[in-house]
Amino acid sequence: MQRESHQWHTGRLGRDMGLRVYGHWGMPVLAFPTSGGDQWEMEGQGMVAALAEFIDGGRIKLFCVGSNGDQSFYNKGAHPHHRSWMQRQWDEYVRWEVIPFIHAHCNGLPAIATMGASLGAYHAANTLFKHPDAVRVCFAMSGLYDLRSFMDGFHDDNFYFNNPIDYIGGMTDSWQIGQISSASVHIATGTGPWEHPSKSYDLSRALDHKGISHHLDDWGPLGGHDWPYWKHQMREYLKGL
Repeated sequence: MQRESHQWHTGRLGRDMGLRVYGHWGMPVLAFPTSGGDQWEMEGQGMVAALAEFIDGGRIKLFCVGSNGDQSFYNKGAHPHHRSWMQRQWDEYVRWEVIPFIHAHCNGLPAIATMGASLGAYHAANTLFKHPDAVRVCFAMSGLYDLRSFMDGFHDDNFYFNNPIDYIGGMTDSWQIGQISSASVHIATGTGPWEHPSKSYDLSRALDHKGISHHLDDWGPLGGHDWPYWKHQMREYLKGL
């Protein structure tokens, strides 16, 4: 399997950020780590090995980014205004640095898929909802889509426009609604260990209310909050691509 490591300094986050690439060809899949994870997490947790047949077969090229959770929602030492600002900066880093890197690496402007589990599912979904011009497929597993519990009661525009339950509910732009609806959005949950399906159902209801087409995939006992479940789900999803 072809593997590459990249790193650059981003002024948006004020730090060096790493990125791992797996594969030589195929649909680019932007993979977000869980809270506290980094660009090595997908390999370290066995996700890369679980998807090896799709990577080696040239069906997908996997781009794994690090996390800035320590700067944003998990930074309890910072004022909530700073947390929401850093989430906005993270979103801009992904859209205006990572996605152009993927375009250049793939020698064009291919449709990008996102994937992630737990907090990574939030990033995967948020990135498609905010940038449906660039991201056309999303696999969000065991996610949390209302981040108010991280904000100590504080609320500002930066938070609102990065909190899917809020901005989906308030969305009025018919172009954006149409773009999201025409994408392939998979919100995965289940009844397995440590899973909280109500979070995914809440997002699904918000999308339904706006008439946004999506897939709410309840995997039942195969939808737990742990890596073996997420590996199985991603293998099944990629079989259908």
